[in-house]
Formats: sequence, C-alpha cells, structure tokens
Amino acid sequence: MPEEGIDWLSRNELMTYEEMLRICKLLIRSGIEKIRITGGEPFVRKDIMSFLTDLSMVAGLKELSITTNGVVTAPLVPELKRIGIRSVNLSLDTLDRNRFFAITHRDEMPAVMDTMEQLLYHGIEVKLNAVVMDGKNIQDIVPLVNLTKDLPVSVRFIEEMPFNGGNAHYSSLKWDHLKILETIKEGFPAIQKIQDAASSTSYNYHIPGHKGDIGIIAAYTRSFCGACNRIRITPQGMLKTCLYDNGVLNIKDLVRSGVNDEDVFTTFLKAIGSREKDGWEAEKNNVHQSMATIGG
Repeated sequence: MPEEGIDWLSRNELMTYEEMLRICKLLIRSGIEKIRITGGEPFVRKDIMSFLTDLSMVAGLKELSITTNGVVTAPLVPELKRIGIRSVNLSLDTLDRNRFFAITHRDEMPAVMDTMEQLLYHGIEVKLNAVVMDGKNIQDIVPLVNLTKDLPVSVRFIEEMPFNGGNAHYSSLKWDHLKILETIKEGFPAIQKIQDAASSTSYNYHIPGHKGDIGIIAAYTRSFCGACNRIRITPQGMLKTCLYDNGVLNIKDLVRSGVNDEDVFTTFLKAIGSREKDGWEAEKNNVHQSMATIGG
C-alpha cells in the first residue's frame, strides 16, 4: 500500500454487478473457462457474494477463484465453499506482525491468518502470494517456505514490480527469481523442480517431505510472457492485456453506450488481438499505477 494511501472512487466510476456479469457471460460463451476475482480485498464491496453466486452458476465456467488480502474474508469462507470456490490466493508478504503493518499500513495480520486457517479447514486450495521486497521482508523468505512443511499450501514468491507501492521505480531488480531461488536453496538444498502447468506464470518447486510446494513468479523480469494467456478487467472497466500496459479498451464506457453483445465482443477481440508481444513492449509510454489501485 502506498504511504499516501489511494483515492477512493465513486460508485458510478465502477462497473456494476450487472455489467460485470454481462461481460463475464459473453466471455464464457466465447471460450473463457476460468475467472478470478481479485483484490486487495474483494469483499469490501457490498453484496459481492450475490454476484459471485450468480457468476458461479453461469454455464461453461469451469473455475471461479479469488485473490484477496484476507482482511474480512474469514467469515465468508463457508459460503465460498458452498458456491464452489476451490482455490484462493491469499496475499501474505511476511509472518511478522510489525513488518506486516509497515508494508500494509494496517494491523490486520491476525485476520489474514484466520482467513488462511478457515480456508484450509474447509478444504479450499490456498496459494500464499508474497512480494519479495529488498529491505522489507527478505528475512521472511525462509519462514514462509517453512509453512509448506506442515501445511498443504503453495507459497508463491513474486518479484517486485517497478510500481509496487508507488515508490519503487527502478531500472534493475536485486531480488529477481534467480536470487530468490538461490536463497531458498541455501536453506533447503533438497528442493526439486516440478512440472509447471500450461501457461503457468510461476516456476514451481517441491521440498521432499513437505506437504506444500513453492512457486516463484518473475513479475519484473517477465520471462513467462511468451506463454501468458491472462487478461484483466479493472473495477473501472479498463481491459488490460498486460499488467504493464495502461489499458487498451474501456469496456464500461462501451457497454454503457448501448451496443449489443456482438459489437462488444468484436471490439473486445480486436483489442486482445493487438496486444503487445511482451511486458517490456507494454511498459513503454505507460504511466504506472500502484498495484493497490488496479484490482480486477
């Protein structure tokens, strides 16, 4: 979270649930099989469980998952299980409460840990997302890996992006995926490479005898760009074919202009078809937003 915080948007600036459901149905009919609702914390939005329930029942959707910071999620876990959520990504950059507060500017680590416990109790797959930040949470790498010994979680270490928190504008990265792996190997020399799923954004590993596994996401060095098949729609309705672009189509404005579904999809397909070849191209002429404002 940027130290100065973020500007909250008016409701009219956000896509309505009806608009979001329309777009999701259109994309599912066109072949999209997996949708992830992301945060920050998606559950700060009023009545989102009704939207998730409706979305979970759309024919053709094979997987609906969530990314959350876990602050107000715990009480909703039984309902997430009921509507068929099988996987949740939980942001957890540190296991130290003081460092957690320094990074997030919120004393919410107990709530996040409660969310993790509830997810595991209800049999929902848990992936822990930890952004590796020089001078902030390097000492948490080994403790986070240790979580995989007794818990069936996937800990995913993410290279820091150059616009994380609004202040980290840098030309090179000290803690890239190779250095992260090297550090893990020092503490766990038996770590083994395992098969990456198709279009995976993470390099995946397992430590013999551990219940969980490890993933490393090259978010800055962008070595997975050639296989990336993700698109993102922000809460304001902006289509991003890459996290590093400025947005290539305002879907909210398109939908509110009154065009029919066929025209929406044709415009959408054209925008996707002209996506940049990789994250480096997408970053050119981009005015970076903090990740805390992007969502999707």
